[in-house]
Amino acid sequence: MLEVWELRKYFDHSQGWLRRAFSRQPKKMVKAVDGVSFAIDHGRTLGLVGESGCGKTTIARMIAGLYKPTSGDIIFSSDAEDSQDSCRIQMIFQDPYSSMNPRWRIRDIVAEPIRESNERTDKQALKNRVSELLLQVGLSPDDADKYPHQFSGGQRQRISIARALSVNPDLLVCDEPTSALDVSVQAQILNLLKEIQRNYNLTCLFISHNLAVVHHVSDQVGVMYLGKLCEITDNNTLFHKAKHPYTRMLLEAIPDLETNELDSNRLTGDIPDPLHPPAGCVFHPRCPEADSRCKTEIPGLRLIGNTLVACHHPIQDRN
Repeated sequence: MLEVWELRKYFDHSQGWLRRAFSRQPKKMVKAVDGVSFAIDHGRTLGLVGESGCGKTTIARMIAGLYKPTSGDIIFSSDAEDSQDSCRIQMIFQDPYSSMNPRWRIRDIVAEPIRESNERTDKQALKNRVSELLLQVGLSPDDADKYPHQFSGGQRQRISIARALSVNPDLLVCDEPTSALDVSVQAQILNLLKEIQRNYNLTCLFISHNLAVVHHVSDQVGVMYLGKLCEITDNNTLFHKAKHPYTRMLLEAIPDLETNELDSNRLTGDIPDPLHPPAGCVFHPRCPEADSRCKTEIPGLRLIGNTLVACHHPIQDRN
């Protein structure tokens, strides 16, 4: 359904050209996404996970058409060739409070994608469609006359899901859709997303920094670090036989519920300055496996078993 090939997005963080001219400084580019490739099969979910600032949301926004890639290809194959690709790809945003116009009623928020897709729909048909969508996400048709401020965060996210479904998309991009919600509400939204995916046969890209959430919703998992994909494999393999030291350390950073302790090898240190990333493997300053080769040579993704891993010294099924 979706193939991303050597995707890059660089942001210019330079000073103004006049100040740079006097100081004779080159442009400063942040490589938010730097050569990422992956594919998602029809009806499957790929979870992208990593620490804040690793480039997950930037990838989501490029796929949804909100950012233009610096380079690389995004290949989307939709069965509905008579519709625009922008309608076949819909996005659910992280913050349900800022992703809606507070002056619009819910009926207008949910119906907006239908109007923008240039579908010829009369008022009664549009009203019926909005009512149907609200029911599907666990709300009442009467909620269509209300405003966003009259709903809780979880209810607003349900409205966001209804809006995303309004044009019958093939691909749903979920950018941390539960991170702004209370823990008690997160499971409800995750279960709703899984139910909707089954009912609509949707393909999903799920962005999160929460490994437990990714484990719950994903078929495949990709782990990102400082703009690069360091490991990608199926859900079960990643959580039981991770091969990249960063992935293993992320997993070891999850507290043990029985002992209430963290593993002694938990992840330490901070992500390097993205304006001045380290040479070689970008993870080597925090990696216990790093050697001189890691400091000079960038590792490419290579297949080990059913896992693609970018590491000079992958963990060979050590448990």
